[in-house]
Amino acid sequence: MTTAGRERSTGLRYGWTTGACATAATTAAYTALLTGEFPDPVQIHLPNDKHPSFALATELLEDGAATAGIVKDAGDDPDVTHGALVSVRVTHGEPGTGVTFRAGAGVGTVTKPGLPLAVGEPAINPMPRQFVREHVAAVAARHGGTGDVVVEVAVENGEELARRTWNPRLGILGGLSILGTTGVVVPYSCSSWIDSIRRGIDVARAAGHRHVAGCTGSTSERVVTELYGLPEDALLDMGDFAGAVLKYLRRHPVPRLTIAGGIGKLAKLADGHLDLHSGRSQVSPDALAALVAGAGGSPELVARVRAANTALDALQQCQADGLPLGDLVAAGARDTALGVLRGAPVEVDVVVIDRAGNVVGRA
Repeated sequence: MTTAGRERSTGLRYGWTTGACATAATTAAYTALLTGEFPDPVQIHLPNDKHPSFALATELLEDGAATAGIVKDAGDDPDVTHGALVSVRVTHGEPGTGVTFRAGAGVGTVTKPGLPLAVGEPAINPMPRQFVREHVAAVAARHGGTGDVVVEVAVENGEELARRTWNPRLGILGGLSILGTTGVVVPYSCSSWIDSIRRGIDVARAAGHRHVAGCTGSTSERVVTELYGLPEDALLDMGDFAGAVLKYLRRHPVPRLTIAGGIGKLAKLADGHLDLHSGRSQVSPDALAALVAGAGGSPELVARVRAANTALDALQQCQADGLPLGDLVAAGARDTALGVLRGAPVEVDVVVIDRAGNVVGRA
């Protein structure tokens, strides 16, 4: 299989999306349906002048049907579908119907409004559909076909893999989504996570929810559920991507947003960081010390906070002195959030917790 190259700053290897794999498998299967031979490797054409070739992992030619399978290579990205077998079965469709998409085993079906696909449709996103249609048309032109085909996409163990994604919460049931906008997986870009955040907001808005929560993890999600009784599809698995939540809500507002997370991550948000990952932002003891000083903390406490190993350590130092550092962090995080929202009609509150899930600050 052609490699997608490497990311310049890190040297990490790019990979290919499930959408690119499905396009290549469709191209191979439809070619075999028309000619009796599977091209192996099979080349496809993607945006940005990418022309990868994929080796076939499986092929099956039947009377009136052809199936090809490709093992997804996500490069050096920790992608849940890395190594998954993406297979496509192509059969002739009714004249004039063009390309009809179906969800095979391991590919989900849309059950909630708010996604870029209608309820009842296979979870094959718009760009992969476009890639498939373009390649079907090219194969048809090359080999004298009509281009009227049924394309059934399957992912081995897809239903099990989907439990490790946002799909169940987004109302995509029965398996994975076939994703990709360029066909290329950029290592550690987390683009699929950010896309899931956006789709989560779309689904919450379509469901009429007026209150959503962006949570950094499962503990903060549990706390928010206990505090507000929010339904599952109003909970956004924000992770480290506070900026993604806030920027999308700025353009697609919901009346109320709760941000919930541990004091370490929310201390970074209070300090103006929008990406809360430990590899991309750090807790600033100086910033915490400045909060304490501004709240009238003693010089001794300010010095201890500045020397603290972690935000939790700083919190405990302040709790011992009766100073509400958690509330100060929550207020700072709220100020950062409101700054990113730029006056969008979204009320914001912040809940700060410790590792045990105790609420230690609110704003």
